[in-house]
Formats: sequence, structure tokens, C-alpha cells
Amino acid sequence: MDLQRLTLSEWDEALPSSGTEVFHTPSVLSAIDDHSNGELRLYGGFKGEQPVALLPVFVNERTIGRVVTSPPPSMGIPRLGPLVLSASPKQRKKETVNEGFAEQILDDLDVEARSTLFRMICPRAYPDPRPYQWNRLEVQPRFTYVLDLEDCTVDNVMDPFSRSLRNEMRNRESSDITISVEGMDTAEQICDSVNEHFADYGARSPADWSFVQDLLNADSVHHRVYVARTDDGSYCSGIIVLYSDDTAYYWLGGITATHEGVSVNSLLHRTVIEDIIEEPELDSVTRYDLVGANTERLCRYKGKFSGMLVPYYVVESNGLEMKLAKGVYDLATR
Repeated sequence: MDLQRLTLSEWDEALPSSGTEVFHTPSVLSAIDDHSNGELRLYGGFKGEQPVALLPVFVNERTIGRVVTSPPPSMGIPRLGPLVLSASPKQRKKETVNEGFAEQILDDLDVEARSTLFRMICPRAYPDPRPYQWNRLEVQPRFTYVLDLEDCTVDNVMDPFSRSLRNEMRNRESSDITISVEGMDTAEQICDSVNEHFADYGARSPADWSFVQDLLNADSVHHRVYVARTDDGSYCSGIIVLYSDDTAYYWLGGITATHEGVSVNSLLHRTVIEDIIEEPELDSVTRYDLVGANTERLCRYKGKFSGMLVPYYVVESNGLEMKLAKGVYDLATR
């Protein structure tokens, strides 16, 4: 396998047209690069001229050593990591590509050096992190809930939901809450509300507005800003949803809110789901990723949707240095 460093235009040519997550697109990577402290490196593994594996990483050279992350921390990016593109139906060939690519990546980044810290959160579609474990890195599973909406209708989509969630969603008809799609000003308001919520708990903000704004303006990003307002126009809550070719991602927002006993966020999610099912411009979107099932408190709510519990993997350096790094960076997953 030939390991190459790619430009953004070369990355764009190598990236498949489907099956990737929204954060792998070149315009999003460019926005991340503009706001991260590290150097963006785009790796491609090739068999001849055919790309068979891809990985974006961010390399931060510090006085204490090198920190390599994918995605960079504290930017609200749930997953990034490697893509294996081998078209072979044979499992052994896929494993050979995956193993060879991992070994060359780790060698090029000098991950075995004590002064290098490595952390990668893999996409859902990456099923095999074993080569990194075989190279003495720690591998831990994480989870997210994904709703399969392909064969659903508006009439039956809520059937698998918990009774309490169905009741919350049905309050839309009797509530004075209205749900609409708005623009960038509302997106900023949602971002501010999230950051204020984290500040109240003494936690680092998940994403700065300047980065969120640039990401939403990226030419490859499809998004919608859903907002809930009372009949006098007052803001209750909102969420920013990102779209890849086949998946909607509940990305930012949804700070817990009720209005006159009505769960506002349940009404927001109901509208997002119904739009995915009904709207022609979202025909290719068949899944709704709730982006995280790793925090017990949040899972009590997200589990009510009866979505598929889908694993993904965190790959990171072992040892005291990584434990210390976790104290400095916000490396949590929702």
C-alpha cells in the first residue's frame, strides 16, 4: 500500500460519494482546520491509483510533545477517524487493507514515541479497530442511538417509542408551541444557550460560535436550524441538525426545556423526524443519529426512541500521559 499525504482537493476526489459522515467532507475539514490549534494532515492509502483508506488527523506540536487527534477536542465534533474503502467482498482482503493502513499511519506519526499522544474517535462505519490494539493502543467501545426511518410513515413512526415519549410528542396539537426552521441568528442563539448551560456546570463549551458559523456556511454541509417558540415569539429551545447523504445528525442544542408542562425538545425531535420522512429534498436520508448513548442521564431520554444501539470505537494512547491529557482537554463523548 502506498501511503500519501493529500491536499483538500485530492481528498475530495478520493472521498466516496456516499457512506461517510458529515465531518469528513473537505469544506468541514477546512473549517475545523481554521479553528483548531493543530495542523490538518490528510492521509490516503492507495493501491495503484485507487484509494482504499482515508484518515484526517490534527497534529499539535507542544513543548511537552506531540498530540495527534481525530477529531480535535473541544469542538463539538462527535466522530471523525478512518474510512476503509476496500471494495473487495472478501473479509481477509478488507482486514489486510485496514491493518496495513493502520501500521503505516502509526509509523508516520511516530505514535510509539513516549512523547506522542494519540486519540481517535472512529465513525460508525469503521467496524475493526483491532490493528490499533495490536499496536499497543487502547480501544474502548462507545455507543450512539440511530433511528431507522426508511420504512416508516408519519402515522406509524412513533409506534416503537416509549409511551411517555409518544404522549410528549402528541402534545404538539394542544400546545401553543410552534416549531419552525430559521436561520443563522437563531443558530447563534442555540449555540449561546448550550455554552451558557455548560458554563453553569463549570464545563468547557462544546463549540464556539465562530466555528459553528463557519461549519454551517461550509458549501458541503446541509443543515437545518429548528426552533421552538411560544405564540408570542419567545424562544424556548432549538436544535441544529446536520445531514450527510443518508443520515441526519442531532448535533447541537436541545437544552432541557419545558413550557406549561410540555417537553419542548420532544416536539423538536418529532418535527425533525417527520421532515425526514415526508420532505422530498430529504429522500436519501433514512436514519436519524441521536449522536451519543454514553451518558446515563441522557440515555434515559434518548432510549425512549427505541433506536438501534450502534457501537463505534475510541482509540487512544495508554499510560499516565493520556490520563493527564484528559484532565486538560474535554475528551468526553455524549
